[in-house]
Amino acid sequence: MIAENPYVKQFPELMAGKTVLYCHGFASSGQSGTVARLREVMPQAKVIAPDLPIHPAEAIALLRNICQQEQPDLIIGTSMGGMYAEQLYGYDRICVNAALEMGETMKAHGMTGTQQFQNPRQDGVQEFYVDKALVKEYKDQSEERFSGVTDDELHRVYGLFGDEDTTVDTYDLFHGVYPQAIHFHGEHRMNDQSFMHSVVPVIRWIDDRQEHRERPIIYIGMECLSPRPLQKEREQKPSSSVQKAIRMLIEHYQVYFVAEDEATSKPWLTEYIGVPAWRHLVITWRRDLLYGDYLISKKKEGDTMATLLEYGSDTFKTWEDLIDYFSHLGGQ
Repeated sequence: MIAENPYVKQFPELMAGKTVLYCHGFASSGQSGTVARLREVMPQAKVIAPDLPIHPAEAIALLRNICQQEQPDLIIGTSMGGMYAEQLYGYDRICVNAALEMGETMKAHGMTGTQQFQNPRQDGVQEFYVDKALVKEYKDQSEERFSGVTDDELHRVYGLFGDEDTTVDTYDLFHGVYPQAIHFHGEHRMNDQSFMHSVVPVIRWIDDRQEHRERPIIYIGMECLSPRPLQKEREQKPSSSVQKAIRMLIEHYQVYFVAEDEATSKPWLTEYIGVPAWRHLVITWRRDLLYGDYLISKKKEGDTMATLLEYGSDTFKTWEDLIDYFSHLGGQ
């Protein structure tokens, strides 16, 4: 059961009292594992996950009707559902591995003939048939993408794309329209880790923006994250305590990473920190001018505008010491 899964954690405050609409992928249903994750992670949110009709015109009509009735605070769509979610304009949305060229994807991966549903559906139907006419329906629906994009829409939609997705690759297509396109470590089907480390942080960003919530700011010097100075990207994996600390801190704080150059720091952050580091890299030689609440640094900064926590000192010799320190603060 999801509740017993050590990788999945509950956040009762996340999207509390709000409505989340989930759009599932091809041959799936509202009983998918992703729906179970959403409900476990956000127990105080109302998660709506309908079984989508096979015919795309019927599916998008159903989703638009649900949106009109429920006015969801957030829409999340995966794969085919990401195609639908992009077209539900006027709402905050997350499109995960969106199949924006669904008709072409179906042809390329042999999604024709008799197909089995991967999850139980409320109507009890277990299989369906895909012919050329249905593929054309999906192609026609795909071509409705971006038809309602406005300046406001550009900042209400995030696209998440797995760097090991061999089924769908529409990052460039999406990013050509929407600026908020992010790669994450994962395949086409999300597992618990990719969901928790990639999707949940974006849900938190959206929830914070909707609530006008400002979290305390923590700056972390890049030299505190790896055992040696970064010379060649992707060669120095962070310790487990670093990864544990970052995951804990992003739950309560706005975390930024500070470096003197982007060339080595950005690839390293992309590789090992992932989505939480997206647009959270600060390039500066003057850390003393950073305005925030805490600065974790190995360097002697003198007077700083943030409370200096000197990593490697007697007080904060290890990341476990920093974890203990922030655990006692309770997000303050």
